[in-house]
Amino acid sequence: MKLFNKALLLWVAIPAAMIAQDLKSNIPFDPNVKTGKLKNGLTYYIRKNSKPEKKVDLRLVINAGSILENDDQQGLAHFMEHMCFNGTKRFPKNQLVDYLQSIGVKFGQHLNAYTSFDETVYFLPIPADNPEKIEKGFQILEDWAFNANLTPEEIDKERGVVLEEYRIGLGADKRMMERYLPKMMYNSQYAKRMPIGKKEILENFKYDKLTSFYKDWYRPNLMAVIVVGDIDVAQMEQKIKEHFAGYQNPKNEKPRKTFDVPNHKETFIAVETDKEESNAQVQLLYKDKDAPKPTVTLADLKDELVEGLFTTMLNNRLQELTNSSTPPFTFGYSYHGGTFARNKEAYQSFAMMDETKQLDALKVLVKENEKAKKYGFTNGELERAKADFLVNFENMYNDRNKTESERYVQEYQSHFLEKEPTPGIEWTYDMVKKILPSIKLEETNAIIKKYISDENRVVVLTAPEKEGYNKPTEQQVLDALKVSDADIKPYEDTAVATSLLRKNVTAGTIVKEEKNEKAGTNTLILSNGAKVTYKNTDFKNDELLFEAISFGGTNTISNEDLKKVQFAMNGLPEAGYSGLKLNDINKFLNGKIVNVRPYVNPTTEGLKGSATPKDAEYLFQMIHAYFTDLNLDKEAFNGYKDKQNGMFKNFASQPSFYFQQEFYKQLNKDNPRFLGLIPDDKAWQATDYEFAYNKYKERFANAGDFEFFFVGNVDENAIKEFSKKYIASLPSTSTKEVAKDLGYRMLKGDQKIVVNKGTDPKSNVTIMYYGDTPYSAKEALAMRALGEVLTIKLIEQLRESESGVYGISARGSMNKVPYGSYSFNIGFPCGPENAEKLTASALNELQKIIDNGPEAKDLDKFKEAELQDYKKNIKENKFWMSNFIKSYTYGISYDEVLKAEENIKALTAKELQDVAKKYLSKDKVIGILMPEKQ
Repeated sequence: MKLFNKALLLWVAIPAAMIAQDLKSNIPFDPNVKTGKLKNGLTYYIRKNSKPEKKVDLRLVINAGSILENDDQQGLAHFMEHMCFNGTKRFPKNQLVDYLQSIGVKFGQHLNAYTSFDETVYFLPIPADNPEKIEKGFQILEDWAFNANLTPEEIDKERGVVLEEYRIGLGADKRMMERYLPKMMYNSQYAKRMPIGKKEILENFKYDKLTSFYKDWYRPNLMAVIVVGDIDVAQMEQKIKEHFAGYQNPKNEKPRKTFDVPNHKETFIAVETDKEESNAQVQLLYKDKDAPKPTVTLADLKDELVEGLFTTMLNNRLQELTNSSTPPFTFGYSYHGGTFARNKEAYQSFAMMDETKQLDALKVLVKENEKAKKYGFTNGELERAKADFLVNFENMYNDRNKTESERYVQEYQSHFLEKEPTPGIEWTYDMVKKILPSIKLEETNAIIKKYISDENRVVVLTAPEKEGYNKPTEQQVLDALKVSDADIKPYEDTAVATSLLRKNVTAGTIVKEEKNEKAGTNTLILSNGAKVTYKNTDFKNDELLFEAISFGGTNTISNEDLKKVQFAMNGLPEAGYSGLKLNDINKFLNGKIVNVRPYVNPTTEGLKGSATPKDAEYLFQMIHAYFTDLNLDKEAFNGYKDKQNGMFKNFASQPSFYFQQEFYKQLNKDNPRFLGLIPDDKAWQATDYEFAYNKYKERFANAGDFEFFFVGNVDENAIKEFSKKYIASLPSTSTKEVAKDLGYRMLKGDQKIVVNKGTDPKSNVTIMYYGDTPYSAKEALAMRALGEVLTIKLIEQLRESESGVYGISARGSMNKVPYGSYSFNIGFPCGPENAEKLTASALNELQKIIDNGPEAKDLDKFKEAELQDYKKNIKENKFWMSNFIKSYTYGISYDEVLKAEENIKALTAKELQDVAKKYLSKDKVIGILMPEKQ
């Protein structure tokens, strides 16, 4: 599906004849977008949008990727992307990144790019608060497009960085993909042109191979410039003309070919295993015989809606199977959509499971497809899918004036590259309401018949290679594709529940109200002692976020009892509530946007969720149910355990995870409460479901010890009524708990932990400083700034100067709960031969800051980026919710966050040097992942 990706209901009576007549007309282009084409063929899109304010998203899209490389250029489309950040005509060497950091644009987080088979795309979000910054932004786009510096010196320096990115991609997935991709993309260029390229070419290509790729494919008639943000549209159009109209296409330009994926009569089967693979998966593809049909008319739009409804109904069935007590897979889904090739789509089914159940999972996917083909869907399923579709479009429509610029940019990129329609949400929502009621069950039932065929079929099974695993044969896979008619029974729809609650609720009262004028909050003290704090915002029209929190958590449980509950707690909600199973709840919630999930952490317990304002009462009902009426269902928990096993039991075969597990196991060897990062067989044997259930009930027995936070489009009268009815009615006592510090800590002293795992020449380095200290908000900010400033220096030295890493970062933080502490980490992947040298280089960069303090320009970069982020974040609901939870946990005022701008500006280089000296001159832990010794 292209224009749509979910489901719908709101009924409008439209005569069928009128629908049929209208379906012949074309989908319009959004009138809010200024689009055009320069004489040289460059396409542009411009839209004014003030979310976020005083920002503009610039994007350069090149309709060329690795698929266009010659045999001796493999990997150079991606290499070219790297070179654009390494110096241009106006911004030589590192001046481009240096300038952008100075105006608050972070390398990697904001400033980025990607290369795929068919396109290369550059992202440049910049402040729009003064004309000079916007002008510089256009200069950068222009230089990326036509004026990259491709000197031999810079190319050779970048080889090391690109080879490090290549190294990161090595592993089980790459090895298996190299074996199955030629079958999936049979006889096509796509099987031979992975964007990362070939190592020997990256190491040895001649400079002219890169320059010729740049000259051939970075040309105006293959480019689009997209500008969306808080800007003047006419001025931006003029800038595009000034910066791009003067360039010409090559005189003898190479044709921009498209590459087909040939059809085949055979069923291709790939069964691949690897000792380092951590998951077992099944993919089943029925590739279309014809190229994708563009979505041009209302009839095409209707076809997409029919396809979307079909996908939603089929996946609802797969979700019901996943939620059963004997799930056939950890998760599974089906859809019709793109493959690696832009001009080849396929009907695809996917599942992840325990490796011993691969053939069974494949049979289930085939059986559900055949069931839909033979019996179709029920009216109830169709009505629920329509309801789900429409509410999602309604949600987008309601927030049409709050849409982030980035979302529009992505939409226009798809229009340029793949001719996706761009009518705008106003037109789309109106048309969906008109077309949806006219869609009949026969139309959704017929769609799978055109997808499924014995030709153009590919089956891919991937799994861990391990003792006791019997690798399926090709014949067994072929046999699994055959389903007897006698085994296919029609889907049995069940009645939809009428309520989320089964017990009468006796409302309580509001006994007191408190306001924080600065933070814009109102707090209700309820008759049972619970506190409800809400903040009404206009950041989103159709969003209400929720979280409830209380001190306690699993730190209230003994060391021995922790073994019974730690890995069980997350599985308790799988039982459902109010006597309803998960599938019952999901059916009831069709056509509603609402979710709630409980959690129990070491120091706190709580619930998190969200809803649209109109579904707020269901949110409150779910809160009430999770407090008072969680089901006890051992079969449901066993189903959860099966799914967890299918996902995690082979994780330790993955070198990077094995390293993390062994590293933290060593550091926590004196902590009896460290039970591993994920559950293993021993952990599941120790788990006691009923004991965990009772501990959960204990944790949620006293609502008076909770604070309930709501942020978003709050209806004040409704929230007061719902709080009285559903929260003030919850059981409570007068007990108030605090966060417990049990006294366990990671190992102290200088430590070096080397872990050998994996066969590829890959290493990973972690450098850690940590310990106890009284919490200081001022030091916490300095520690965070130190991490960002050091990251700038590490990138400059280890990536740009030494060409030894692709990515590297440093992160500093302080915590107050359950005890005052500091933590500082440096991490990077690299070649094993360079691990020790690069570790020394990283520590040397840190030592420079300890000895001399940070450079003023680097601290200014941190401040500018932090202030830009703060101005954007303070107008987002999730930022305020995070602030409320921190305020509760740390015992500070909600309005403390309003001092952030003042605190950032006041930060000094000496404060960063002081925390570096105080905390990072002490003991450290170095962890290094090395390959297994041969």
